[in-house]
Amino acid sequence: MSEKTRYTDEELQEFKEIILAKLEKAQRDYELLKSNIMNTDGNDINDTSPTFKVLEEGASTLSKEEAGQLAQRQMKFIQHLQAALVRIENKTYGICRETGKLIPKERLRAVPHATLSIDQKMGPRK
Repeated sequence: MSEKTRYTDEELQEFKEIILAKLEKAQRDYELLKSNIMNTDGNDINDTSPTFKVLEEGASTLSKEEAGQLAQRQMKFIQHLQAALVRIENKTYGICRETGKLIPKERLRAVPHATLSIDQKMGPRK
């Protein structure tokens, strides 16, 4: 029996459902982060001491920067998931871009947007 070169349509459908669920959650998380960044009026402290206000503004700026970085990472994750959906439609999903062999299902279930087998991702062993 020859080595399998691609996942069956049924297997691709299973991965598609996993990806769509992750994509929906990722988009919700992204929207939450975005609204957190946009919400500038939420924690007004007009009646507290000037020193505390400066510290509070510094903390809120840091938290906005962190939220911005998280939002960027989330958008990148969303783009990777969307690209994985395209590979499913093209029936090229789950094929290692280095070796051309199938990436094990366990890896794809854990990292559904993976394009490298774990051996290729880790690089050559010394």
